Amino acid sequence: MMKLLLILLLLIAIPFYGQTVKTKRMTKKVAKTDAEWKEQLTKQEYYVLRQAGTDAPSDAGYTAHFEKGTYQCRACETQLFESNTKFESHCGWPSFDDAIEGTIIYKKDTSLGRERTEIICATCNSHLGHVFDDGPQETTGKRYCVNTSSIKFVKGE
Repeated sequence: MMKLLLILLLLIAIPFYGQTVKTKRMTKKVAKTDAEWKEQLTKQEYYVLRQAGTDAPSDAGYTAHFEKGTYQCRACETQLFESNTKFESHCGWPSFDDAIEGTIIYKKDTSLGRERTEIICATCNSHLGHVFDDGPQETTGKRYCVNTSSIKFVKGE
């Protein structure tokens, strides 16, 4: 009987293995219709945030921006990254070595034929970019590769 119960538990759990991993801290969710998002966001922001698009690599935008402050989700203004976690990765997108705890959902992404980890705003489910294991080894070893269109900067005091 115990073996049967164990097999049932495994059969139930296997379909969920490797799927979306949510964050520890829950945030108040923001839910809008596609029409509401299209009204609020520019075409490029909508493409990146709501359709999981990607900005072209560039030194423009926030890639070479290093002022003191916080980077927020452009769609819902949730604080995602502190400026002291930003570093120059020379990849063409803004890079951070850590996110503010509880603000990111991590999701397995195999859309390009290889496995990556997509990062999504935990508040509004907007696509932000991807996280990789090739960041600074002296800190977290992570590189949060973020689309400029998905974030906005709020200057610190």
